[in-house]
Amino acid sequence: MRRKNRIPPSPLPQREGVDPVRVRLPADGAWRTVREYLAERLAPRAAVIDEMLAAGRIVDADGRPVGADTAYVPGMFVWFHRELPDEERVPFSVEVVHRDEHIVVADKPHFIATTPRGSHVTETVLARLRRELGVPTLGAAHRLDRLTAGLVLFTVRPEERGAYQSLFRDRLVHKEYEAVAPYAPALDLPVTVRSRIHKERGVLAAQEVPGEPNAVTRVELVEHREGRARYRLLPHTGQTHQLRVHMSALGVPILGDPLYPVVTGPVPAGDFRRPLQLLARVLEFTDPVTGHSHAFRSGRTLLAWSAHDDWAGEGPAR
Repeated sequence: MRRKNRIPPSPLPQREGVDPVRVRLPADGAWRTVREYLAERLAPRAAVIDEMLAAGRIVDADGRPVGADTAYVPGMFVWFHRELPDEERVPFSVEVVHRDEHIVVADKPHFIATTPRGSHVTETVLARLRRELGVPTLGAAHRLDRLTAGLVLFTVRPEERGAYQSLFRDRLVHKEYEAVAPYAPALDLPVTVRSRIHKERGVLAAQEVPGEPNAVTRVELVEHREGRARYRLLPHTGQTHQLRVHMSALGVPILGDPLYPVVTGPVPAGDFRRPLQLLARVLEFTDPVTGHSHAFRSGRTLLAWSAHDDWAGEGPAR
């Protein structure tokens, strides 16, 4: 049996809690130098790669700068730090609700991404916790949408990350969400929604399409008043935007949702008003490493329920 090539450790340290980019050169190709490959595949202009090479910002597995004439070697690894984008500071704290030698459970606010992606890099829960806790090995076991608040599980030891990720893959985690949405007296609850959801890359909103269901959600009514209701959402699967799609399909889209049922214009940077009223409230599982039973509950509240006028107000962005 052919052995898998071992990925060497990064020769570059993290920067602002963000890992360097690792690139492995393909096993086949007509490139003569590392520069030719990187300039063709990774940059809009070859000058970007030339500048990085000249500054010694691209290195090999031994931490030695890669030169413009470094020969292309199939399977070779190189590392570099990408330029960090200018990011609007999310002015809400990430609360740690549990920490031990294996895991960290964070209670994330609305508007901050779980992990670096796209234009959100240092303003992410992962990067913040790595900096604030001084744990550079921290990794995410799963993710929440940037607009969703609540509980997220992180792992401390890279070699244990797969065990915790498998809990979510194998649906061994009990998750409860809370949402605030319009009250519909005619809606017969509780109900289990089953549909097939498809999310196309590059398209903001997911769609329900014909076919075998891949998304299952139980929706329960907790209480209602003044035309609004609190709902308990129990997802049995984990499709992208599943809860938001299913609530919209029931005719009670979650308050503050910029995508469902209609995609609205982008919110200006720095406008943190009217957050999506969706919260990952409960996270329960048996620890695959220690065998301990864990039950965590978010301490956050949904403003459209506790202080609707403040949530709906037209005051300045906060």
